[in-house]
Amino acid sequence: MHDRTATPKPLVGALPELKGYGRDLRIDACRGIVLWCIFLDHVPNNIGSWLTLRNYGFSDAAEVFMFVSGVTCALAYGKARWCGGWTGVIGRTLWRSWDIYVAFLLLTLACAIMVHLAGGGHLADESNTRILLEQPGVTLAHAAILQYRPVNTDVLPLFVLYHLLFAPLLWLLLRAPNATLGASLLLYALVHVFGWTIPAWPNNNWFFNPLAWQLPFALGAWWIIEGKRFRPWVTSRTAHVAAVLYLVFSLIIALSWSIKPLEALVPQALLTLLYPMDKSNLDPLRLLHFLALAVLVVWFVPRNWRGLTTAVMRGAILCGQNSLPIYCLGVLLTFASHLALLDISEGPTMQIALSVGGVLVMIVAATLLNLIKIKPSQQPHAKPADLPVEQPTKFELVINLKTAKALGVDIPPTLLARADEVDRIKMLFAPVRESGCGADPAPVIAHAFGPPAKNVGQDVN
Repeated sequence: MHDRTATPKPLVGALPELKGYGRDLRIDACRGIVLWCIFLDHVPNNIGSWLTLRNYGFSDAAEVFMFVSGVTCALAYGKARWCGGWTGVIGRTLWRSWDIYVAFLLLTLACAIMVHLAGGGHLADESNTRILLEQPGVTLAHAAILQYRPVNTDVLPLFVLYHLLFAPLLWLLLRAPNATLGASLLLYALVHVFGWTIPAWPNNNWFFNPLAWQLPFALGAWWIIEGKRFRPWVTSRTAHVAAVLYLVFSLIIALSWSIKPLEALVPQALLTLLYPMDKSNLDPLRLLHFLALAVLVVWFVPRNWRGLTTAVMRGAILCGQNSLPIYCLGVLLTFASHLALLDISEGPTMQIALSVGGVLVMIVAATLLNLIKIKPSQQPHAKPADLPVEQPTKFELVINLKTAKALGVDIPPTLLARADEVDRIKMLFAPVRESGCGADPAPVIAHAFGPPAKNVGQDVN
């Protein structure tokens, strides 16, 4: 007796991370916290921004967001390759790029509408939407080719480009990961030497230069494929000491701008040498600061960290699992908070209320999205056996009566009654919520037929 399913065979060279159980909730939590930080940082003169990374070092949430996006792309598209080959990878990258592209255009229109309803004025200049309100046709045409972006929407055009190019990047990483990362580093270095960029409009300036910011994105994807070889070095005592020293140095420099006693301790010549740090082209000092942070996070936050079960982390996980809509919501909340500060009050109480309220709105929205999503939700404390798995859409159960008779196995009449033919039973189950590979059909078959008889239980298994 044979139990056959529509599960495809694994492809050679599957990503190592795909062999583990379940979803790494640290990635979702990290992405959710970054979304909160982006919202808090973009509200002008917001006391809540003191909870974010940018005030305590050289880097901020942008580097973390780009690196984590590279990690998630390697996992998601690596799984697509494992299940459907390169055709599946290309199809998924094109579809995801289209999702982000549409979200960017809708967000651009929403920002312009909010500024228009608010009366324009100073807010139109600060949000870079005045030109959209005055020349909507030309501006929307440039937005359609990703050359125009309102303030705070710059990340989305970047991700449109990176997702479109991820299939060849993954192909190169799977064949020559270190050489591919070396090419990414070389491009990053050439950007700083020659000032390379991609044309933009109207001022020919990308707030995030795609040619420079591709490095943390490629680094995240490289870590999934090749990271295990370098993990002993990353977790070594030498790496930890170097990371701590650099983080302390950057902390002193960053705080010296707002704390007078520290300002006296830092030589002015050193500040002149370090600042201004070029965020558009990802200054090397910012990149090093992020890498130092990553080393400590790998050390202190294991995969089974208990903190992931806390209420705050559960909220961050929900936001991270719905990153695109929550990011767009965060941009709109930033505009709304800015208007509230201008029209109602700029006091600390209002700033705290807007910061807490904005984060809560993002959590509530993510919770609602999880409830209406087609994909089943995943609990942070779930055991490997309880984690949701992608299931095939079709099962076929074939019973060889001659083999069963030779083995002395009796087939129950109720089972034979379901057959269309005497020597074969075919069962086509209704499509499940998400098709894919790697599912175990036994629970579905047991649910359809009920508990098997003792004399056929072993054969079915």
